[in-house]
Amino acid sequence: MTDGKSGQTPTPAELIDWVRDARQRTFDLVADLSEDQLIVPHLATVNPWLWEIGHVAWFQEKWLLRRSATTPLIRPDADALYDSAAVHHDTRWRLPLPGREETVRYMTHVRDRVVECLLRPHLSPEDIYFTLLTVFHEDMHTEAFTYTRQTLGYAAPRLGVASSSNNDAGKEEMRDRSLSASQPVARSSLGDAAIPEGIFELGAAADEPFVFDNEKWAHRVEIRPFAIGRAPLTQAEFVAFVEDGGYRDARWWSEAGWRWRAEATAAHPVYWRREGAGKWWRRHFDQWRPLEPDYPVVHVNWHEAEAYCRWAGRRLPTESEWEAAAAVMPNAGGPGLDRGKRRFPWGAERPSGRHANLDWHAMGCVNVDGFPDGDSACGCRQMIGNVWEWTASDFLPYPGFVADPYKEYSAPWFGTHKVLRGGCWATRARLLRNTWRNFYRPERRDVWAGFRTCALRA
Repeated sequence: MTDGKSGQTPTPAELIDWVRDARQRTFDLVADLSEDQLIVPHLATVNPWLWEIGHVAWFQEKWLLRRSATTPLIRPDADALYDSAAVHHDTRWRLPLPGREETVRYMTHVRDRVVECLLRPHLSPEDIYFTLLTVFHEDMHTEAFTYTRQTLGYAAPRLGVASSSNNDAGKEEMRDRSLSASQPVARSSLGDAAIPEGIFELGAAADEPFVFDNEKWAHRVEIRPFAIGRAPLTQAEFVAFVEDGGYRDARWWSEAGWRWRAEATAAHPVYWRREGAGKWWRRHFDQWRPLEPDYPVVHVNWHEAEAYCRWAGRRLPTESEWEAAAAVMPNAGGPGLDRGKRRFPWGAERPSGRHANLDWHAMGCVNVDGFPDGDSACGCRQMIGNVWEWTASDFLPYPGFVADPYKEYSAPWFGTHKVLRGGCWATRARLLRNTWRNFYRPERRDVWAGFRTCALRA
């Protein structure tokens, strides 16, 4: 049983619009970069700009335009340049990549050929599947382009998107508020939501128009009763951990986490700095701002989240707990979870600006109390949008896992990554649903990730 219909298969017109929109967002995210800015340092967490924007077009050409063996290649050297499975990350800085104008021409040519294909009558299920695969692949890269700009200290993207005015009330006022050690650091006023025990269907249902292989398929898991934060952890809450010497005390860290902290010489979240008398600032792209107490903590890795939880006497939710808190339907008379699930926390309606902070609309995080229309049935807020949320769970396959045609998407990362849920302010709304699984290595803190906590079990 579900709350309303599952997702609807996009029409050909919608597919064309999404193909054009995804490519335009890629163009917009690099259009203002100078030639010097296109040359990035060799870092494990970023790619050369010209390689990565060429890669998204190559991926689309490979999966949509080359399904016939007789289709001529648009660029004979494209596989040697842009195949991420064959071209090791460390070698991408040494490739004879074409310049910006030539790369943009290639990207435009691929896009236009794809649109021509989508204008044909009677699209096959494979046409629709691979179109969605390539659009969502590009959507994930445009989010990566956004955090690459943050990593490199570039200016915020110029996308011409408007803020959700009803949800950003007081945003400018909050930016001007500095956070010091003397300010209150109580947990979010929203408190915890109590989730009952029961059997829960974790994962995606087969009637979804598109899911990634790591979401397949819904399977029964047992949920014990637990209490989870109704909102993500705030910067005010996390600064209390920092001010209490949390980064200097090995008691709060796992062995791997303490080793990471020492190697990274981490003393606080990566884009924070202290300026006298306990006052904290945060870098947002190329601008330093007073730390906003009611915004979610962001750019913290899994080790930092775990250490905070130990210090606070809390814990991270498992991904099954997270999905249950996001998707459980309103109580229809029974006390347990055995009553189906929602596609989104608020129901079946596609995400909009009143539900969640997505699609770059706020150009950053917003107050954790915002977007009440997006609450789940149990009262959890912002489970989609604002910040990705670390869970306690390792990224592992669901029972019966079978890799989809893009075999490199999930399987190579099982067992080495942690699961994140929910999306962030730079995630495309069309990409997400309650079952969507993101995954990063536990030391990554460049992504737009925060977390929410659970009460310890009695």
